[in-house]
This record gives sequence, structure tokens and C-alpha cells, in this order.
Amino acid sequence: MANEDELREQFTDAFEGASYPVSNPMDLVPALPDGPATKFESGDFSMTAMELNSKTAGDADFPYDSVDTLVDDLIQGLKDDDYL
Repeated sequence: MANEDELREQFTDAFEGASYPVSNPMDLVPALPDGPATKFESGDFSMTAMELNSKTAGDADFPYDSVDTLVDDLIQGLKDDDYL
């Protein structure tokens, strides 16, 4: 089972370098250490940034003014879609 706190920390580390506000997922790509191939893993959960975008795109509420609101929505989207 994935650890929510671990994923929250990974998302924050990966996305905090973006220039906020961000208006779409492409605004986040330059901040990612491995671009869209950046991988997030915890327990049996493993997803690249590109997969994360495609699986939670409907849950995103762009624009985002801060990394915290972005990460909150990503976590909630993963919960809503039964990944967490």
C-alpha cells in the first residue's frame, strides 16, 4: 500500500521548483528532475509524472498558485481514483 505522506513529500519536492502560478501541466515540466519521466513511488504505487497527469487530469483545477494546493489536489485525485 502506498504511503500518502511519502508521496506528498515526493510531489512537493518535484513540483516546488515550478514558477507559480502554473496554468497547465506543461508549466510543471521544467521543474521535474527527469521531466515527464520523473517517477513517484511508494509501496506498490509507481507512476511517472506523465502517467500521473493522464490519470488525474480530470481532478486538476488549474491554475495553481502554490505547490501545496497542487499537491493537495493530486493526492485527493489519487484517493478519488482508488490509487491511495
